Amino acid sequence: QVQLVESGGGSVQPGGSLRLSCVASGIFFSGYHMAWYRQAPGKQRELVAAVNNGGVTNYAESVKGRFTISRDNTKSTVWLQMNKLKPEDTATYYCNADIAGTTNNYWGQGTQVTVSS
Repeated sequence: QVQLVESGGGSVQPGGSLRLSCVASGIFFSGYHMAWYRQAPGKQRELVAAVNNGGVTNYAESVKGRFTISRDNTKSTVWLQMNKLKPEDTATYYCNADIAGTTNNYWGQGTQVTVSS
């Protein structure tokens, strides 16, 4: 059974940091592109950061310079380091594993990130 287990969410003040983790099981992790998405109430889910199976990363413009995505295939884990958090970063963050052009697409349960004073 495929499972993506997320952790690391919480509440922080503006300017603070959080590190999200996603541990995958039931998939051949190194064969997947991994990504973090987020969704705030009333808004569409958006791509935050992604790292492909070659280690190439890309980021939403709104988080460039603040967030860093990384992966360790030996641990089947992907992280999202979030620094200089802003209130507009408040959302539920979801881990995603995907192989483009296939039905191999999986989601984590989501972890809440709240940035407020």
